[in-house]
Amino acid sequence: MSGRFWFCLSLWRLLGVFADSDEVKSVSVMEGDSVTLESGLTEIQTDDLITWKFGDPEDLIAGIILDEEIFDTFDLPDGRFRDRLELDHQSGSLTITNTRTTDSGLYHVMIITDMKLTTYRFNVTVYAHLPVPDISSYYSSNCLSSCSYCSLLCSVVNVSRVTLSWYKETGLLSSVISVSDLSITVSLHLEVEYEDNHTYSCVINNPISNQTQHLDISKLCPGAHLTNKQDSFSCCDSAEAVIRLVATALVGVAAAAAIVVLVYDIRSRRAEQNV
Repeated sequence: MSGRFWFCLSLWRLLGVFADSDEVKSVSVMEGDSVTLESGLTEIQTDDLITWKFGDPEDLIAGIILDEEIFDTFDLPDGRFRDRLELDHQSGSLTITNTRTTDSGLYHVMIITDMKLTTYRFNVTVYAHLPVPDISSYYSSNCLSSCSYCSLLCSVVNVSRVTLSWYKETGLLSSVISVSDLSITVSLHLEVEYEDNHTYSCVINNPISNQTQHLDISKLCPGAHLTNKQDSFSCCDSAEAVIRLVATALVGVAAAAAIVVLVYDIRSRRAEQNV
């Protein structure tokens, strides 16, 4: 790198104390896509000097000195930007190709034209591709065999900066927000009546994408539903059996009593005839 380049960088630090801007542009991109950070210039002038920096503390990742035909990009010690930084030779804008979540952070462009310093900051967020939520059923510890509802759990794994929500038709029922940059598991509970015919869905989303899983209660909770019906049928069948047994017993008692009466009547009639 030329001595002039380092001299201009040192001069920049002095100018930047007075001319640096606090305005930050937010930029969102899906992992794997490319993103271009605009320099604000339509065409670089001969005496222009441009640098791009990343992180906190800042590391130099690109620099332009037009009159020396210098258009250089620089990787970081951890190799995160290797072969993925491109400079526009006309505008000085910076493009990051095949973005990764580790590219998220603060980017800073500084431009010197005729000893005037202009700066822009970009807060870039790279979002990972979202998985489709998984819906499972489970038995609640508070639920006996006579429960009339199904306990459900919607889960997503290895996600960050997402919102997970349950919807009934198009209305929001509940949601949970993960603001962590670390990949974690996010889950959300729901209880639905077995006889509920409404449409339910679990949705995961971030600012630029979403994934939806629809609930099929007949597949997730068929066993408990049938068990409740079988219990009801079994109960009714048992009651009917008891009634029949009692009725049969009563008929037997009545028949026995009738026999005793008939025998008594016959013997009485014979006794009267023999007198």
